[in-house]
Amino acid sequence: MSGPERPRLLFLVRHGEADQSSDDMRTSPRGLQWDPPLSARGREQAELLARRLLLMEPRPTAVYCSPFRRARETVAPFARAAGVEVALDEDLGEAHVGEWENRSFEEILATDEDLLRRFRDQEPMWSLAPGAEPTDALRERVVRAVERILARHPEGNALVVAHGGVINAYVGHVLGLEQEMFFLPDNASLSSLFVEGDRRRVRFLNDVRHLTDPHLFRIGAPAAEARAAGGPGRGSAG
Repeated sequence: MSGPERPRLLFLVRHGEADQSSDDMRTSPRGLQWDPPLSARGREQAELLARRLLLMEPRPTAVYCSPFRRARETVAPFARAAGVEVALDEDLGEAHVGEWENRSFEEILATDEDLLRRFRDQEPMWSLAPGAEPTDALRERVVRAVERILARHPEGNALVVAHGGVINAYVGHVLGLEQEMFFLPDNASLSSLFVEGDRRRVRFLNDVRHLTDPHLFRIGAPAAEARAAGGPGRGSAG
């Protein structure tokens, strides 16, 4: 007798660390946007992420990605190793932050005491950028894109590689939250949701164990290594 059928899963990955020294830009439907490559650390994160994705059983049957370079470079090691085709979707691109594009976070905060206060008090701030994409417009296009992917691939799991703002927009929609950002996904982090018909449920957010405990995600790593890492209260899991 076979066991209960596994629910479908939607995996959301934030891109690896970007090269902050880059001034590369690209023109999206929303305007001119910062488009850096990955840093050396970001490329390492992408390789560690690929190891984890290759160990998934079953692997995602649909792989989609933001067209921004840092996202494409993040999914590339997995796509090469797995022999899967990556579909690009412009609606998965990062939020357009108007005049704040290609400016460092520190530079933005240094110009305005109110922005610094908002940052410290966990208040919305990105939508305040002059010429920024409205929060409602971001959420609408992101939800539309993800639901389109799930409808196009009614069987198997789906993987979406995108950006922190995009992940917040979709998960915030699922949770019924109004704010533009409610958590800060780490670079190359893995989040997942259950897909049950028309219902979506959050499963796990911001998992970076492939970065903090990479030895546990080597192909062929023995179970003894996982036991040695310990359970709650030991190692990075506690």
